[in-house]
Amino acid sequence: MVLPADNVQQRSVLRNIDWLTIVLYLALLTFGWLSVCGASYSFEETDIFSLSTRSGMQIVWIGTSILLGFVIVMLDARFYDTFAYIIYGLLLLLLFATIFNPHSIKGSRSWLVLGPLRLQPAEFAKFATALALSKFMSAYGYNIQQWKHFAATLLIILLPMVFIVLQRETGSALVYFSFFLMFYREGMPGSILFAGVAMVVYFVVGIRYAEVFIGSSPTSLGQFTVLMLVQLFSIGMVWVYCNRREAFKLLLVSVGVTLLSLLLLLIPVNIAYVQLSLVVILVCYLVWQGLGCRIHKHYYFIALFAIGSTLFYYGADYIMQEVLEPHQRSRINVLLGLDEDLRGAGYNVHQSEIAIGSGGLEGKGFLNGTQTKLKFVPEQDTDFIFCTVGEEEGFVGSAGVLLLFLALIWRLLYLSERQPFHFGRIYGYCVLSIFLFHVFINVGMVLGLTPVIGIPLPFFSYGGSSLWGFTFLLFIFLRIDAGRSK
Repeated sequence: MVLPADNVQQRSVLRNIDWLTIVLYLALLTFGWLSVCGASYSFEETDIFSLSTRSGMQIVWIGTSILLGFVIVMLDARFYDTFAYIIYGLLLLLLFATIFNPHSIKGSRSWLVLGPLRLQPAEFAKFATALALSKFMSAYGYNIQQWKHFAATLLIILLPMVFIVLQRETGSALVYFSFFLMFYREGMPGSILFAGVAMVVYFVVGIRYAEVFIGSSPTSLGQFTVLMLVQLFSIGMVWVYCNRREAFKLLLVSVGVTLLSLLLLLIPVNIAYVQLSLVVILVCYLVWQGLGCRIHKHYYFIALFAIGSTLFYYGADYIMQEVLEPHQRSRINVLLGLDEDLRGAGYNVHQSEIAIGSGGLEGKGFLNGTQTKLKFVPEQDTDFIFCTVGEEEGFVGSAGVLLLFLALIWRLLYLSERQPFHFGRIYGYCVLSIFLFHVFINVGMVLGLTPVIGIPLPFFSYGGSSLWGFTFLLFIFLRIDAGRSK
């Protein structure tokens, strides 16, 4: 029997919930199921509703997801704030236990096998980590610009990442980097975000041009360019945070010495050592300036940035050559254009590009895709399901799906900004960041624009764990938003 107060509360939730987001959710589920049908359909099993087929089982996952969503919005919004740490702790224990799971699926130990049911705890750890972050960062006195607070926040993210990596599921661990978008919204200095972007540039340029030499000298173009970029970025930070005139003088010295060193190309020497020496001299100069300046912290930070940048570059090169497995190095090399390997690491991406290209403007029609029907694309109903959209629905259908995701992300941005409390806003930005990362990386992966790291496309990829995980993420936020007036 429902008490009158509970009945009033349920009506209030249903009245205040954001129905536009739910419509977008249902639309994505519908198009996702049609894509699973197209990707898994075979001429031997024509009944797409049979539970013996993946399309039939996806209906079960969709139905249970909608039911879970209803249960989530019926709970009191304070439940998620009150039990955030407990939920996070339980998921950490589950992640830790999964490391020792004897069941290995495609080289990964990230799955718990419970009879006919297979669950991936890493998919549920996302919403648990988002809740813990929201709880911690919304506490009284928290300041993200204080290093002890920021370090504790990073620890909340690092723990599930470590457990997931130990499960040999690196792709799912990388998703947690998306939380840095939320950090930036909550006041993280832009310099930290810039440092992250700079590291990506160092890695791509350094690895891509590591074996390209300048003229006839033994100077690696990648090493030379990265060390030059370290100087330019550091000098740019001096320009922004310290003294423009001083930055201009440093720039003249850096460029002048570099131009003079290029004259040494007539001699077979490695002029990258000149650039490394300039970085060392720049760091020493910044530390010396910091000792006698009122804004010494800025000089120290820039010096630390230059040191960290240099160590990152040489560390990334070591990891690339000595730590990564051959198939992981091969994927990176294919992405950067160093290898083609159409029969190996580049096979998946090459076949998905063929499938998408064959769809043309309007596509081949539902269940009429040839690349997918003949199973040319591996994982075409999970990680590479977007190629099915491109082949059967063409450019028009693919653009429509991307517009739906864009509408969902834009709506999440709007809902996050209207939250009156820090907890709701932080959690909303966590949800937004995760969805944005998944869509950007997955679609880019299928198009050959981003690394193949094996993460699902929300509401499209086959499977219950990812679908339930994204449903938890979204509907917890909808419930928090529905109770924002309280």
